[in-house]
Amino acid sequence: MRRRPAALTFHRLSPLQALVDFVLAAGSYWLGFKLRVDGGRVVDRYATLFDHTWPIAGLCVVLAVWVLGGYHRPWRHTDGRDDLRAAQGVVLGLLLLYAANAALHPVTRSGAELLENGRTVIRDATVNPPLGVIGIAGIAGILLLVGVRVLARAAADGRLRLGFRGRAEGRSVLIVGAGDGGRLVLREMLRNPQLGLRPVGFVDDDERKLRTRIEGVRVLGRIADLPRVLDEVEPDEIIIAIPSAPGTLRADVLRAGRRRGVPVRTLPTVFELLQAGEGAAVRQVREVRVEDVLGRDPVRMELDRVGSYLRDRIVLVTGAGGSIGAELCRQIARVGPRRLVLLDHAEDNLFRIERELLDDRQVPEGVVASVIADVKEGDRIREVLAEHAPGIVFHAAAYKHVGLMELNPVEAVRNNALATRVVARVAGDLGAKRFVLISTDKAVSPATVMGASKALAEFAVEEASGRYPQTRYATVRFGNVLGSSGSVVPIFRQQIAKGGPVTVTDERMTRYFMTIPEAVQLVIRSGSLGTGGEIYVLEMGEPVSIMQLARDMIELSGLRPEEDIAIEVVGRRPGEKLHEDLFNPYERRMPTPAEKIHLAEREPLAPEVVAAMFDEVGLLVREGAAAALARKVTELSAVRGGAQVDAAT
Repeated sequence: MRRRPAALTFHRLSPLQALVDFVLAAGSYWLGFKLRVDGGRVVDRYATLFDHTWPIAGLCVVLAVWVLGGYHRPWRHTDGRDDLRAAQGVVLGLLLLYAANAALHPVTRSGAELLENGRTVIRDATVNPPLGVIGIAGIAGILLLVGVRVLARAAADGRLRLGFRGRAEGRSVLIVGAGDGGRLVLREMLRNPQLGLRPVGFVDDDERKLRTRIEGVRVLGRIADLPRVLDEVEPDEIIIAIPSAPGTLRADVLRAGRRRGVPVRTLPTVFELLQAGEGAAVRQVREVRVEDVLGRDPVRMELDRVGSYLRDRIVLVTGAGGSIGAELCRQIARVGPRRLVLLDHAEDNLFRIERELLDDRQVPEGVVASVIADVKEGDRIREVLAEHAPGIVFHAAAYKHVGLMELNPVEAVRNNALATRVVARVAGDLGAKRFVLISTDKAVSPATVMGASKALAEFAVEEASGRYPQTRYATVRFGNVLGSSGSVVPIFRQQIAKGGPVTVTDERMTRYFMTIPEAVQLVIRSGSLGTGGEIYVLEMGEPVSIMQLARDMIELSGLRPEEDIAIEVVGRRPGEKLHEDLFNPYERRMPTPAEKIHLAEREPLAPEVVAAMFDEVGLLVREGAAAALARKVTELSAVRGGAQVDAAT
């Protein structure tokens, strides 16, 4: 069903707004006649014109304002663009009056006309309003129609109550950012006094806004001037009203507020706003979290455009209940697939993401199909893919906990390496068009069983790409994602909640971090690139010090490191590296058409070499030889580097 254009929609107050505009337009038209230049007297031919045309004038203006979108929302929610529509409606309506007057002939005047043959005939001519009347009516109409909208907004914002700026009740708030987000926050404060928030000023880096007033509230300086502004106005709270603000800005604001004991809250990020939908801005303000201050610029992509290859297609996501898999499902559902198949073998996680998609995100039930299956079972995976016939497969199922995988190498290899080979081959056998593996930076020069198993998974996808050329295989590699089940962040959060200590394995350790929505958006973009077999690496920004991350998280909790919460250095676990890399030494970093996505170019291994690797590994898995398997996968994952060195020499 086609939707009516937004400008032509109605709401419950539209009839009342149209009636007010009708009265004001008719009044402006009357004023034009009243003030016409001849001392207030109207000549005979215009004596009855007003009485016959004022309803037409009012209706024409109302019709014009409606066509231009002047009644699509209540006046208390309007802005300058709506005022412009009202002014344009007055001008267009008075032009329509001339057309309607010519068509309806409400007032005519008889006059004699001399023909060429000398005869005289009497004709009726339509009487049009004088241009002076139209000019006065236009000016008055614009002033009245725009004025009533401004008054409605002022009344809704509370600016008609005398002395609202002088009220002392409520917490004083300094708003960082005087753009659309800041204006939205300000309006919510003014319209909802029950929130108990009183704006005292803005800070913003836009030179054009400095020393100006926005809705009566002054822009007090740049963001760099925040320490001075805080000392001058002494607010009770700071709100960051820039949803797209980089982490460095949020960190600077948080640091300035912390030094003066002023709490800082922030609007949600762009991702959170898109996912949460509409809502009062101030009610969506939340505490600053660690992902807000990591210092990397946020990734911005038009998901509908970069994910258009998923629209009206059948898409399958393995590991759909995990942190990465669930976010993949959320973002893919927004694009509009024909069917979204959620595959996981943990029923609780699968149920949770299914209910979220159906209940919270209103995805139609016929679109979502939930499947309980284990990716290690080839027959079951073949059965599922044969039934649903997905065109695109995102393989996110994996074990991620490094320490646990060191203790359980058989299951690590079985789930991360062998199962990836199974799913990749079945997808190729059954004619899937695209296959995307989610990999990790721990697969680069791996020093743990978990990293080695993911390196073998990359080899398996490379082998499948050569075996099934009709399927476009790709691997997407990235570092830690904040909030995932394998991330250090939830561990630190739990340790802080228990009163400490926070444990860091080595004070020199660094890691790459990215938020889950950012990573998944880039994964979806990567799936549209290449011709098959490529390994894409996401740009992760600068490495983050784990020690500094621990300190930041303690301070974000309102506590002091080493005083309220102790930090203990416990030593590195076996195989744990100080710094992770995103590229192997034998890989070349190459650009791609996509922002923040790079290509790891390398010479492919011969299919028979990969097959021999998996034969050896598979035998050890079947025998359950954990120690031998751990040694073998680490040895095999390093084969490529050695082969490259040998070839070079």
